[in-house]
Amino acid sequence: MQESTGRVTSGNLPQELTSFVGRRRELTEARHALSTSRLVTLTGIGGVGKTRLALRVAEDARRAFTGGVWFVELGELHDSELVAETVATALGLREQPGLPPLTLLTDHLASRSALLVLDNCEHLIDAAARLAESLLRVCPDLRILATSREPLAIGGESILRVPSLTVPDPERTPQLQGLPRYEAVTLFAERARSAVPGFELTDENRVAVAAICHRLDGLPLPIELAAVRLRAMSAEQILERLTDRYELLTKGSRGAPTRQQSLRMSIDWSHELCTAEEQALWRRLSVFAGGFELDAAEGVCGDGMSSLELLDGVASLVDKSILIREDAGTGVRYRMLETLSEYGREKLVEAGEFTERQRRHRDWYASLAKSADDEWIGPRQVELIRRLDREQPNLRDALTFCVTEPGEAEAGLRTAVALYPYWLCRGMSSEGRHWLDRLLEGEPDSAELHRIRAIAVDSVLAGTQGDLVRAETLVARGRALADVLRDDDADLIVCLASASVALFAGRLAESIPQFVDVIARYRRSTDLFRLTTALVGVAVATGVSGDEDRAIAYHEEILEITEEHGESALREYSLLALAMNRWSDDPVSATDLLEQGLRLARVVDDPLGASSCTEVLAWIAAADGKYRRAAVLMGAAQTRSLAVGSPTVLVPNVLVHHEEAEKRARDALADSVFEAALRQGRNLSVEEAFAYALGEQQAPATPATEVVTLTRREQQVADLVAQGLTNKAIAAKLVISQRTAQGHVEHVLSKLGFNSRAQIAAWVVEQQAQVPPTAPDDE
Repeated sequence: MQESTGRVTSGNLPQELTSFVGRRRELTEARHALSTSRLVTLTGIGGVGKTRLALRVAEDARRAFTGGVWFVELGELHDSELVAETVATALGLREQPGLPPLTLLTDHLASRSALLVLDNCEHLIDAAARLAESLLRVCPDLRILATSREPLAIGGESILRVPSLTVPDPERTPQLQGLPRYEAVTLFAERARSAVPGFELTDENRVAVAAICHRLDGLPLPIELAAVRLRAMSAEQILERLTDRYELLTKGSRGAPTRQQSLRMSIDWSHELCTAEEQALWRRLSVFAGGFELDAAEGVCGDGMSSLELLDGVASLVDKSILIREDAGTGVRYRMLETLSEYGREKLVEAGEFTERQRRHRDWYASLAKSADDEWIGPRQVELIRRLDREQPNLRDALTFCVTEPGEAEAGLRTAVALYPYWLCRGMSSEGRHWLDRLLEGEPDSAELHRIRAIAVDSVLAGTQGDLVRAETLVARGRALADVLRDDDADLIVCLASASVALFAGRLAESIPQFVDVIARYRRSTDLFRLTTALVGVAVATGVSGDEDRAIAYHEEILEITEEHGESALREYSLLALAMNRWSDDPVSATDLLEQGLRLARVVDDPLGASSCTEVLAWIAAADGKYRRAAVLMGAAQTRSLAVGSPTVLVPNVLVHHEEAEKRARDALADSVFEAALRQGRNLSVEEAFAYALGEQQAPATPATEVVTLTRREQQVADLVAQGLTNKAIAAKLVISQRTAQGHVEHVLSKLGFNSRAQIAAWVVEQQAQVPPTAPDDE
């Protein structure tokens, strides 16, 4: 493991909500393995505690990874093609024009000292292995800690089996004072105290508790489930029921591993403790991915039950630890442990209900997407965005069902079209294109309205990413089908897509009349989203072409519609476009408009709109002589645009303003100062970028590369780092302790504003190049 070289600047490790018990030996082994191997895989049966161990190891290793420690949950992902994109999303890197997610990841991680924790890889083992191998080949300072039921089986992998917790010897009667040294008993006692406050190990229950832990093979998951049962049973009663179930299972499949039998026994036992109604609800709820809310449970699983009965059933499953209750904003969300969910799905298949329940699940989430589409121009927009954010795993499962189940592609296309406003607002063009491409390829083209809508949406999403060849091809494809169908709605849909793609390509004279025609026809409909989208498009096109009066008239109509309906996302783009028209003549007014737009982008969490607003603020700063601020803003805009896979400004006609602003800043600042300011902007977090652009916080500290003063010792250390020496070698060279050498390296990184040793080396070379040669002393 690379030694600590500075403060950790990023990461997303979840906080531990319950105590971590034992695992000293496993922690030591995992830390050692991570120090010598770049890929460490924790293997073991489900429920053995691989994830908790990985999180603790990662938490302990934070200081060693200046590029961050990142947790990526793969258990809810069922499409192997989205593994790289899921990892990129966890790192805050969504999409980049023309680059697949793997390339985006390698570009981001190539120069960073980072740790990726890939959790629950087993069901995506091939895709996870390919990704890990690809990243490790080109990212020298990257380490990967994976959890899986089987190894990734690639070169250089260090495999650690996660064993059960230690348990008392069943051949010896346990002594009360000696029980706490067994991890399984300690875990049971701690979870028992959570379930029944005041619980203690006593002479009366010590034998039963020790036997429970042994019968469960020391596996954390069934032990925790057993402890919860103390709410209704004594330890002796639990042991009695557990004994019966264990003997029953050992008479089943003799070829199954003992631990698998024990875990299965534990789950079977929990299942038997449920009523028939609770068992039915358990298996039906297993169709959800990543959790659910009560309205979804009613729609998918509530047939034959009243709302109150369903609520009581869910509450009972929470009490029995089948479901986990979590706060979700102002509401409540429920989640099922992966092992319990898999068990429920097996029961669903056995009952012959699996496909039927999947279809109900798909129908409900299709309805949710349609409702969001219908209400997008309205006061619930932000609420709808947050809900769709939470439902991403379920929406993906619903679309996967449409892709894989024969005859379901049409429903999938309708759902994807309904998600278009959300995907556009949240900068998820690649996500949308992934599903649309798969659904459109599933069946041959036919002149049907739903298919033409999907092709049109796919073309616009491609256009937002600058993939104009693909966008134009899709527009032509949609036009051909519309000509066959001879339907006014189909023609209108294709015209709007054609106008949008022409705008993205900079063909203003072509796009404006198309937008005008589309607007006139949409005024006769109730589709406010498409009408407002077309108004934004024509307002941008007329403004960029110099017809400011006409553009302002369109903007006024947009603002009237969005204000009346409480809409935020499209209003934001109208304010942005209006500011782009005014910034050179009236920078004060333009700045006010851009700040309004940024505040709306913050509310709806729109990275593309935020990027564009920040970009135009950079132009204003450069024109006003605030060159360093301009460079910081440009860097911040670049980071956000890379996150969504789109250019900072969608209309190429105005890119000349970016070039002019950058030239002004570069001419006014030293190269090192400009690059340092640009880098600072790129490294700002999302909230820091908003705060800086809106003037809510002071400018970032002056880059260390402007004026750097290292102590004599720090300069020596920097020179040795540049020579490629490790902390250990530096310590030997300077006759200091390794810890002291590490501290000096950290101070140098902090002073220079860097996050890797490679950056120190480059800085040393640059400084040496700037020192003029001196004549030799006369002897």
